[in-house]
Amino acid sequence: MARELGMNPKKFGKIANEKQEPWKVPLSAFLEDIYLKHFGRDRPADVKSIEEVFRAKEKKKEERRKRKQRERESEQSAQKANSTV
Repeated sequence: MARELGMNPKKFGKIANEKQEPWKVPLSAFLEDIYLKHFGRDRPADVKSIEEVFRAKEKKKEERRKRKQRERESEQSAQKANSTV
């Protein structure tokens, strides 16, 4: 949930100190409340692990690289065709 909200899980130590500051809500309840306000539902529709998110990003990057390479190759072949005419 926190990743979908754009929060950095490494910095939860600053937020998760309800024992030191008793007026704060526990971190899990805090995240659920924010998620409900932002998305209008209490739980994510599909839960993905960090590994799944990473693999999807890498796949998208690789597809983009291949597409750009194909575009460059087609531009170069078009330039060669134009220069020989």
